[in-house]
Amino acid sequence: MISVQAPGKLYLAGEYAVVEAGYPAIIVALNQFVTVTIEESQNFGTIDSEQYKETSVNWRRSGDELVFDNRDNPFHYLLSAIRLTESYARACGRDLKFYHLSVNSQLDSKDGKKFGLGSSAAVTVGTVKALCKFYQLPITKDTLFKLAAIAHLDVQGNGSLGDIAASVYGGWIAYHSFDHQWLAEQRQQLSLIDLLALDWPGLSIELLTPPDDLRLLIGWTGSPASTSHLVDKVTWAKSVDQIEYRHFLTASRDCLNRMIDGFRRGAIDIIQREIRTNRHLLQHLSSFSHVPIETVALNTLCAIAEDHGGAAKTSGAGGGDCGIVLINRHEAIDTLLQDWEAEGITTLPLSVHNVLDLV
Repeated sequence: MISVQAPGKLYLAGEYAVVEAGYPAIIVALNQFVTVTIEESQNFGTIDSEQYKETSVNWRRSGDELVFDNRDNPFHYLLSAIRLTESYARACGRDLKFYHLSVNSQLDSKDGKKFGLGSSAAVTVGTVKALCKFYQLPITKDTLFKLAAIAHLDVQGNGSLGDIAASVYGGWIAYHSFDHQWLAEQRQQLSLIDLLALDWPGLSIELLTPPDDLRLLIGWTGSPASTSHLVDKVTWAKSVDQIEYRHFLTASRDCLNRMIDGFRRGAIDIIQREIRTNRHLLQHLSSFSHVPIETVALNTLCAIAEDHGGAAKTSGAGGGDCGIVLINRHEAIDTLLQDWEAEGITTLPLSVHNVLDLV
């Protein structure tokens, strides 16, 4: 039996701008995981999840295509990952097999609420990773990222795929997205093997080393948000007010470049300053796009953190889910956490996860 893990993620800065090719964001991988296991079977396969115990999907094959007995299932990202990875397997000369595939996620709360930690991306990465091991396919982190990115994009249709990058590479990363239009065009012209071998325009992934005294705090508001829907709304808004949107992109890029330089220099003061700048930029984006990025609960989370010496902002698409705080380790945080609790904000006891294996 094969078992692999893929970590969840949180955006620290650069949200929304990062969906445009070449614009940076900073993301961290977290020590909460999706675990995917595969065991070879005969004549039919199954897909099940601890999170959907009432839904187990049986499948067979018609040639190389998977045929499902139950089409009404919650496994869209997983199935997209299976289809794409099996296309890669066939291109590598492998015969396709039957197997039982199981998923267990730590990235949602026990009552099924999402924390906003990138569960769909981690499921996609974990499934691709497990199948590559199952079929003994040639795989590097770059190849794993590209396969998972294509599979995820086929379902979601938008987004930067930074959550995929965090799940693959781990740690703290500076991420620039690739040109989605270029990818769509190349998929019509190139084989999958050739596409994976190319450099993708705009794509850049740099591992960052945080200052020793930098502490990351994560607060959860208990209100889940839909990233794809919020990104869709901003996409519509940018066509209405292109000048403001271009100003936002430029300012976000400049802010993130200064923040990345702060990481390279080990300068907490620079990093905190640019976290605050990025928060103001997202507030302005929210104002002209009419997309509710910083909710009342997230505003409260940030205000409390700022009162206690932290630099705080929303994480990811906003609209709910999590906020992040970067604070010096020498600052006392007990009162901060107590004040969060009094406002119904849950502290998530998570830390940054570094991916040490090759894939």
